[in-house]
Amino acid sequence: MDERVITNHELQEDSFEKTIRPDSIDEYIGQTEVKNNLDVFIKASKIREESLDHVLLYGPPGLGKTTLAYIIANELGVNIKTASGPSIEKSGDLAAILSSLEEGDVLFIDEIHRMPRYIEEILYPAMEDYVLDIIVGTDSSSRNIRIELPHFTLVGATTRAGDLSSPLRDRFGIISKLQYYTEEELVKIVKRTGRVLETKISEEAAIELARRSRGTPRIANRLFKRVRDFAIVLGDGEITLDITKEALDRLKVDSLGLDDTDYNLLKSIIEKFNGGPVGIEAIASSIGEEQTTIEDVYEPYLLQTGLLKRTSRGRIVTQKAYDHLGINKKENSWKILRLKL
Repeated sequence: MDERVITNHELQEDSFEKTIRPDSIDEYIGQTEVKNNLDVFIKASKIREESLDHVLLYGPPGLGKTTLAYIIANELGVNIKTASGPSIEKSGDLAAILSSLEEGDVLFIDEIHRMPRYIEEILYPAMEDYVLDIIVGTDSSSRNIRIELPHFTLVGATTRAGDLSSPLRDRFGIISKLQYYTEEELVKIVKRTGRVLETKISEEAAIELARRSRGTPRIANRLFKRVRDFAIVLGDGEITLDITKEALDRLKVDSLGLDDTDYNLLKSIIEKFNGGPVGIEAIASSIGEEQTTIEDVYEPYLLQTGLLKRTSRGRIVTQKAYDHLGINKKENSWKILRLKL
């Protein structure tokens, strides 16, 4: 699958985000409820002089889970160690990470739902009792070694909270869901990015860019960077509304933030299945994509914007989608009926 400019998954070019990442809760824009609750929990743990409860952050990619993990560490005044679920393959990998922690440190595990189950079982006593039980040797010569660990805070991030086992999920004291951002919040993020990167952007351009960013800061920042290139080459370096519209049109990102992949998915349901309801397996087969890719990458935003509806019988394309694509629902139904006859 070719990388889309509006994919919410991290691309190599997104590494510049680290240079514009906010350092404190006060600087963090959006996710007001999550942010305010975390602020209380962090302050309370500092007053009690105890480590913060383990934190689980879940929601679609690109909404700021990693940024929040770094902010938690900054606000606590401690170090942060990072890992990803799939990279922890052996008990020794986890032991090496945990034994490197100091009192109060934050351990951030991204994609924690992809961590092997047997690694989870080693993590349970580490989360509850701050001990690490490791079996050394094989068969009759094996023995159990218990290692005392410093108190630490595990921050887990996942895009698929439903894939977490109940025992692991229950060990998190703080569980927060991150929502898609409003247009107003994204405008603030775009303006902040402009200030940090010392690039002027007009109010109208910031609104237009935010509108096409699919409610996702990562996409907003990526589009900002692409549009800035057009502003440098086609203008004087300032991002104006005209340059923003031309750039995003040339990048094939429409007024709702949809691209050719979204159009292909919606039109496939309309033209092949009369708008639905249709099962996810049939959709995946019709457009040649993995089912999990559709559920994790394509669907969330289409559901959020009301272009697609999920029912017990399958997915249904809404009237809003027909209107946006310029397709007459009745004419399309008659066309499909004639083809069947």
